[in-house]
Amino acid sequence: MGTRYNELSKMHKQFIAEQKIFFVGTATADSRVNVSPKGMDSFLVLGNNRAVWLNVTGSGNETSAHVQFNPRMTIMFCAFEGAPLILRLYGTAKVIHKNDVAWNELFPLFEPLAGARQIFDLSIDMVQASCGMAVPYYSYESDRNLLKDWAIKKGDDGLKGYWEEKNQISIDNTPTNIMVNNT
Repeated sequence: MGTRYNELSKMHKQFIAEQKIFFVGTATADSRVNVSPKGMDSFLVLGNNRAVWLNVTGSGNETSAHVQFNPRMTIMFCAFEGAPLILRLYGTAKVIHKNDVAWNELFPLFEPLAGARQIFDLSIDMVQASCGMAVPYYSYESDRNLLKDWAIKKGDDGLKGYWEEKNQISIDNTPTNIMVNNT
């Protein structure tokens, strides 16, 4: 059983800042559970109970669809180097599209990423730290540039076409509303 906290501590924030990968878990009441790995230095802690992350274009858009129908979200970080630790952030999230007012407030906080399509704003109601003693050691080598290079090559119009073709609905046919707010 892990230790529970009502907010992020200074130690938690430092641990998060050092991580190169995190995992996002979401689901609606009756959809498949989606767990996605994320990287690209796209996660920011904005306070003891608030974090945001910049979502880039991918083959699906499950997280957006889920959050709009059920705002529960779990973020998980694992120590792959150094002392073992698994840190989970539980809370409720909202999806922010490019034409939402909050986009102009939050997007400048991030290093620009080609293919950026949404920002998720997480209100954290519980933090859990557990041992992670069974998580293997892995060494970070570098970020992959494949997605960034693909998005740059696509350009804005190509990305919008891709969103229209591939990112409109989840695998459970739940709408993502990406084009409603991004046209």
